[in-house]
Amino acid sequence: MSKIAVFPGSFDPFTKGHECVVEKALQLFDEVVIGIGQNTSKKYLFDLAKRKAHIQSIFKNEPRVRIAEFNGLTVKFCKEIGAEFIVRGLRDSKDFGYERSIAQMNFEISGIESVFFMTVPEYTAINSSIVREIYRSGGSMQLFVTNEDILVK
Repeated sequence: MSKIAVFPGSFDPFTKGHECVVEKALQLFDEVVIGIGQNTSKKYLFDLAKRKAHIQSIFKNEPRVRIAEFNGLTVKFCKEIGAEFIVRGLRDSKDFGYERSIAQMNFEISGIESVFFMTVPEYTAINSSIVREIYRSGGSMQLFVTNEDILVK
């Protein structure tokens, strides 16, 4: 039986920090499903098709990575696809405090375990919100996002 993990997020955009987390998760899991969650109340900078194409371009040579979109609870999505783990990336202790609470609640309602990976030090400052602001202000995302051209074309 394969060990499947879901790495959920809006990935607006998918940063080098996210990429690092997936690469670490692939060392433990047979398959990593990058779950792009849809939140109807959230306004995205990049539409779903661009975000999905961008992530696919990064992992095009990695057959153990799958990209899927979902609505609703992450744990419900995990159950639907047979994933027993949720992967989350941590940059600092603030992230840990927030993610720990979510992980505990997810486990209580579903029995699905969360696994945390620390990003490498050079990516700890990368934050999708800041990257979006850089782009909105006319800056390049190239230092923070692999294959930036897929998003901005």
